[in-house]
This record gives sequence, C-alpha cells and structure tokens, in this order.
Amino acid sequence: MNKSILLVLSLALAVACGKKEASAEDNYQPAGGEATTEAAADPASYDPKRGEGKYDTVELGATLDQAMASKGEEVAGVKCTSCHKMTDEKLVGPGWKGVTERRTPQWIMNFITNPDPMIDKDPEVQAQLEICLVRMPNQGISDDEARGILEYMRKNDGVK
Repeated sequence: MNKSILLVLSLALAVACGKKEASAEDNYQPAGGEATTEAAADPASYDPKRGEGKYDTVELGATLDQAMASKGEEVAGVKCTSCHKMTDEKLVGPGWKGVTERRTPQWIMNFITNPDPMIDKDPEVQAQLEICLVRMPNQGISDDEARGILEYMRKNDGVK
C-alpha cells in the first residue's frame, strides 16, 4: 500500500513540475541552416549574453507595458513564484530582484523558454545550480507568457 501511495505522489509531482508534450517549438532551428549536434553540444559556442534559444534580440519599450506585466504576474504566480521570490532572497531558486539589470532581455527569454541547454552550458547558471541544488524545470512557457514574465520582472526592478 505504501509503495502505491509513493508511486502516485511521484507521478503527481512529475506532472506538477511542468512536463509538456513535444511541440514544433521544441525543434527550433536558427535561421541560416540546421544546427549540428557538435555545435549544440559545444559549450564554447555558447553566448553568455544571449543564452541558448531562438531569441537573438528582444525589443523593450522605454516604459513598462502594464497589461503585459499583469499577464506575466499571473503566469509567474502559477509557474514561478513557488520557487522564486521577488526579492534577492533565494527560495528554491534564486530571487528575481535585479535580474533585468544583470541579464539581457534575450538571455531571460531564452532561459525561461529553453532552460535545459542553458543549464548545461552557462557557467553562471551552473554555479547557481550548485547553490540551489535543483534544476529549473521546463515549465512549457509560451513565447507570449515569457514576454509577460519579462515585463513583470522589469516592473519588479522599478521600470515605470
């Protein structure tokens, strides 16, 4: 009986941690040809200012998009704030205070939507993993949701 309960709890935890079915977005290839396995696996090809993913640039407004920030806050409330505080204090993962000052918008968007390759390649993320001891799960966050979360992070960092 105890084994059955543990199995059910383990499955529930796996589902709650945001596993998603594969989609066309998961097979993203950058413009200009197919990525080779060697290049994708080579940490030397990693750009720490941009991260790993489809975002080369992210255009931000000079002022905060309040509607987008509100939507981002809703998504973050469901998928992010159980592990991240809005202060600089660590919960499970690092706090978000100041993240938009430390990281480029494209890095943030790439990490939110594509955490696994970045965890494997980014030395600063790997150092953070040694502190937090838990890999950020892929929450299956859409591009629009990620952009809203980025705007919410900007709001948290004082952008008006």
